[in-house]
Amino acid sequence: MTRHLLVRIEPHGYTFPAPAALSVLEAATAARVRLPRSCRNGTCRTCACRLISGAVSYRIEWPGLTKEEKAEGWILPCVATAETDLVLMVPEAEGD
Repeated sequence: MTRHLLVRIEPHGYTFPAPAALSVLEAATAARVRLPRSCRNGTCRTCACRLISGAVSYRIEWPGLTKEEKAEGWILPCVATAETDLVLMVPEAEGD
């Protein structure tokens, strides 16, 4: 049985599945959760948010974050995929 990874968006508590084939942003959109976004390719940083718990991997070699930002837990959900269940802090998120 395959375990589906889940993403929780705080402080709202929105929860949605995170299929391996989708970026975190794409998974949120599929679940009708709106996260900040613009370029969707890891350069504009509009979607940057704080990873509270979990681990992601990136679709691109070096996303538009500094080493310091990555060390502080910032991620770019437009080019990140969930490796584990995730908790993200995205106060600007909106859900249906």
